Amino acid sequence: MKQLSLKISAFALTAMLASCGASGPEGQLVGSPNMMAYRAPEPIGMVYVPSGVLKMGASDEDVRGKNDALIRTVQMTGFYMDAMEISNDQYRSFTNYVKDSTAHTILGDFIDLPDGTQKLDLRKRINYRDADVQDQLASMYIPAELSGWGRKELDQSKLVYHYEVFDYDEAVKNPTQARTAFVKKYDIAAYPDTTVWMRQFIHSYNEPIAQQYNWFSAFDKYPVVGVNYNQAVAFCNWRTMMWRSSRDKYRQYFEGEFRLPNEIQWEWAARGGRTESPYPWGGPYVINKKGCYLANFKPQRGNYAADGGLYTVPVDRYWPNDYGLYNMSGNVAEWTSTSYFGGTYNSISDMNPDINYKVKENDPLWMKRKVVRGGSWRDVAFYLQVSTRDYEFTDTAKAYIGFRCVYQQIAPALTNRR
Repeated sequence: MKQLSLKISAFALTAMLASCGASGPEGQLVGSPNMMAYRAPEPIGMVYVPSGVLKMGASDEDVRGKNDALIRTVQMTGFYMDAMEISNDQYRSFTNYVKDSTAHTILGDFIDLPDGTQKLDLRKRINYRDADVQDQLASMYIPAELSGWGRKELDQSKLVYHYEVFDYDEAVKNPTQARTAFVKKYDIAAYPDTTVWMRQFIHSYNEPIAQQYNWFSAFDKYPVVGVNYNQAVAFCNWRTMMWRSSRDKYRQYFEGEFRLPNEIQWEWAARGGRTESPYPWGGPYVINKKGCYLANFKPQRGNYAADGGLYTVPVDRYWPNDYGLYNMSGNVAEWTSTSYFGGTYNSISDMNPDINYKVKENDPLWMKRKVVRGGSWRDVAFYLQVSTRDYEFTDTAKAYIGFRCVYQQIAPALTNRR
């Protein structure tokens, strides 16, 4: 007993000496210590759209939708959005990645990982001009005698992007199932449909632009077109993966993901802080006091060139709105993640509203509709209004539909960022 008493006294003395001169909570509830002075990363090429209150819906008569877009008030959490539409050279980075990944797979360029698995060694540069390499990659090309051009050509159908995502929504609804049941796998053709310029405009000579638009350097800063909804989503996944990989390499924290905006985020961003204005610049006119058009669309009953662009124009043309976003109206219409239903505005939430049905391959056609916003170079002014809703099918590519990404952080939302 005496020995035990001595041990307790020694422990108490040690604890007392350890606490002398040391700062600590002293029994108070102060929370767990966190030494990380965290500042969320700001993606290059994006601008911040602040949190706030949106009066969404038609700013004028909803002639086409017949009250499809009723005015209602919703609360929005801030997010980053691409200042400009995704351009040809930016999308080409994606297709080049898929091309290199496919080539590395054929060449067997893998790295052994400590856990016994392998991954592609994308650090190795591939010399596509080397004769031996060309022989090994022959399956990626159309032979000269079969190409129709008399020269060997890349088989674009071989550029397939594979990715996997975790369906968090379904996992929450089914908590007793194994998580692996909610991993969704996709294989998406990465290359844009370059034939859209000819298939959609019959009795028209558009062969030159169809042959050059997606690869020729003169069109680098033009918005990518011929990309369907599934390809736009795949691009967002690739962009997230690339940035996450870079930050992981330097042990930097990563949050959020790149994705398509939902239609309410798109409208909130397009308005630029202007309440109930019909256009991003305000309104109600599509020209300024000098008589200059403020967007790229189809004015004057079909005078396409009157606004300075016969078809698409570079993504940094015309003045941006008050948030710094270019071409939210005109140039190309833009994909959103929102499923199109006529009564959407009657059933959405008041906080960050959205309806996003995950389309399945065997769904009927009417369920494959996704909202597109903003109007394009081939549309009249009505479609340029920030409240006008339109749609397209997920597997359809057009010469007048492009996209831009948003990036939403998980950090607490503030109405103003400093």
